[in-house]
Formats: sequence, C-alpha cells, structure tokens
Amino acid sequence: MDLLLVLLGVALLYWGGEALVRGSVSLARLLGLSPLVIGLTVVSFGTSTPELASTLAATLRGSPEVAFGNVVGSNIANIGLILGLSTMLWPIATTPKFLRREVPFMLVASALLFPMVLNGVVTRLEGLLLVGLLTIFLLYLLRTSPGPETIEEFDDAFGEGRSSTAKSLLLIAGGIILLVLGARALVTGGINIARVLGISERVIGLTMVALGTSLPELASSIAAARNRETGILLGNLIGSNIFNVLAILGTTAMIRPVHVDPQGVWLDLAVMLGVSALVWPFLATKLELERWEGFVLLTLYGFYIFYLFV
Repeated sequence: MDLLLVLLGVALLYWGGEALVRGSVSLARLLGLSPLVIGLTVVSFGTSTPELASTLAATLRGSPEVAFGNVVGSNIANIGLILGLSTMLWPIATTPKFLRREVPFMLVASALLFPMVLNGVVTRLEGLLLVGLLTIFLLYLLRTSPGPETIEEFDDAFGEGRSSTAKSLLLIAGGIILLVLGARALVTGGINIARVLGISERVIGLTMVALGTSLPELASSIAAARNRETGILLGNLIGSNIFNVLAILGTTAMIRPVHVDPQGVWLDLAVMLGVSALVWPFLATKLELERWEGFVLLTLYGFYIFYLFV
C-alpha cells in the first residue's frame, strides 16, 4: 500500500504540475505577458511546484529531513540524472550570457546553504533572505530581452494558443488540488517505506521523494532533447535548481524553520555543489555539453545513489 501511495503521489504530482503550468501559461498569455516573463516566473515556478508541495507537506508533517533532502536531492538529480541523460541523447548548446549569468548564480545559491545549516536550522529570517535574493535575480533578468531563438523555442514547447479565462483558472485550481493530494501521498508512502526498511528519512528525501518530484523535469527534458530544444531544456534545469533553493526552501523556512543535521547533510550539499560546478567548465569549453560529459554526470549520480544505500 505504501508503494502504491508513492506511485499515486508521483502520478498526481505530474498531472497537477502539467495542469498548473498549462493553465498559468494560458492565463499569462491572455494577460499579454511576454514569453520571457512567462518563462522566468510562471513556467519556472510551475515546474517546481511538485517540489514545493512535497517539501511543505514533509515539513508540516514533522519530517524536516525529508523536506531538506527533497530540495538537495532534486538539484542533484536535475544535473546528474536529467541533464546527463538529456545530453547523451543530444549535445546541449548554450550562450556566453547564460554561462556568465545563470550558472554562476546557481552556484552562489547552492553555496549559501553551507553556512545556513551550521547551526542545524534554516530559520525564517534565512528563508526571507533566500526569497529576497530570488526576487532581485528575477528583476535583473527581466531587464534583459530574450533572443528570437528563445521565443521560438518557447512557442514550440507551450504553443501560442490561448484558452478561455475560465478554462485557465479551472486548470490552475485543478492542478493545485492534484499537487496537494500527490504531495501528501508521496511523502506519507515514502516515510512509511523508510521506517519499514530501516532507511533514514534523509535518504528517502534525497532519493525516492526527490526522484518522484523531478519526474516532470525528466519527462520534459528528454522530450526537449529529442526535439533539440536545448535552450529551454538547459534553462529549465538550471532555473529549477535556483528556484528549489531560493523559492522552495526559502518559502518553506518562512512558514516553519527547517531543522537539519549539519554533519548528515554536509556530504549531500558538497555533492550538489560539486556536480553543479562541473557543468561550468563543461559548458565553457565549446559552449555546449557533449555526450561524454553527460555520461560523466550520469555516472557520478549513479555512484552517489549507490553510496547512499550501501
């Protein structure tokens, strides 16, 4: 039953995330927002809502290790598993601007967690700081103009059609309901399985819950790699990592401080920062990730998961 709960939770999170993003994009189009604004706000936050719902559910349930592990584990999976697999399907190109701006900011956001966990808790004030940094970053990005390739890829991925306002609002409401139910099922099933198997909640958060909430990114990234929409793919994964730390952990900490074991999470944070930092030189060589570099990322992720369980 617990395994069925996990599978049901993953399915509900996927459907809920899809409905929320589609409804939000359609509503944003109706309001006349540009593709850049929609991509940086609606899509980035919408694709991260499974992580947000699961992290909040775990925190409110009294399982902060699952909540913190979900954020860190999702970031590791985004780079090691999803970006690695996608790159092996098709090399992923980037631009000098992206390399100078988004990637360094992701590394800064990841590095901020090290001093925050030293006292064993991410406080409300620190959560407010994370959300404030995200706001500053988004305002900075909004001052720039998207290139024609970005707009073209956005329309290919999300379409130019507009639904009615009522349908858009219905999709948003339905998506939120599915996300809440899915997060509750995934977290409950995952915690119960951890207790039965004698696995720590930290490991469950880093693996089962993190992978479950990252499935929407995995599915969309593989589809984007096959369609050679590499700009949106890379931007979504890097943007998701930034949102996970600043928006999700920040929002969760503002609602309820997140308690962690500093010694227990130190390795996980080091792996998260390490694989993220590895992307920078990989992209800088030829302004693209090659297949062998994707294989390296995927192999490192495999070794990390093996270590967690063994």
